Parts: sequence; C-alpha cells; structure tokens
Amino acid sequence: VADPENMPFESQSIDLLVLPHVLECSGNSHQILREAERVLVPEGHLVISGFNPWSLWGASDRIPGLDPILPIPTDYQVSLARLKDWFKLLSFEMDRGRFGCYVPPCSTDTWLRRWAFMESAGDRWWPVCGAVYVVSAVKRVAGIKLVGPAWKKQKAQGARRRAVVTGRQ
Repeated sequence: VADPENMPFESQSIDLLVLPHVLECSGNSHQILREAERVLVPEGHLVISGFNPWSLWGASDRIPGLDPILPIPTDYQVSLARLKDWFKLLSFEMDRGRFGCYVPPCSTDTWLRRWAFMESAGDRWWPVCGAVYVVSAVKRVAGIKLVGPAWKKQKAQGARRRAVVTGRQ
C-alpha cells in the first residue's frame, strides 16, 4: 500500500503503470500524474480509468433533487479533456482511449433492459458521454536512444564471407 502522490519506486523504473480510478480518489490528481511521469521509463505506458463528469452518471451529482450515484464528488472527477491537457504538459502522448457504460444508472433489471439500446448506440451517437473512460498514454522523451537488453548479444560486424557465382563461357 502506497501513497499515489509519492510512489515508492525509483525514477524511470517501471514499464507499465495502471491507475484504476486513482485520480478521483485524491485531491491532487496532477501530482499523481507527475509521479507517474517520474517512475515510468521512456516509452513507458500509463493506463488510466475514471468516471466521466459529462456523462449521465456524473451529471446526477449536479441535478437538484437527484441522489448522487457516484460516491465520488464532481470536484474530484477528471474529464478526458483535462486529462489530455495534463498529458501534453507532462510529455505523454495519448495512445488510445475508450468510453463505455452509456446506460443511465438504474437499480432494476426491467429498466436496464429498456435502456439497453443506448449501449450499442453510445459509441456512434454520443461517444463522449459514456460513464467510464479508459485511456492509454505513452511517455515520450526527446532525444532518446533505445538500447536493447544486455542479455541480447549483437552479431559480430566482422568480415562476412560471400559466395561468388560465375557463369561458364
């Protein structure tokens, strides 16, 4: 168990870092991303999942008279647009991303079946309104030279023998 704002790893020591809903559980999300940038090796991958504040689930916190669905306050939810902006500041390049869970929050199976059409139409008609997003980013470092593992030996660059084929006259 560790504090995500101060990860107990050496700098540039991790290839893949997965942060499932970690940004939402902290009041200092940008510091967590700075720590992720510190511990990732160049060309390392970062995978983040979070609740989308622009979705029906996220909006339930801001609609008067509705009980909040998510246990996380809207102030802590990080939108994908803000996350992309932070990626640019920290030299991450977004690799791919995906939204999901387009059905409004329902507690009965009957209503889930009634709203089921929204799952299939969500990516096509309102792609940024999914309740959950998963994003993958790559840490980019300028002027980097990739070096293979030490156990992989290079072939000798010495003299090479060539076969010479001559035609008969």
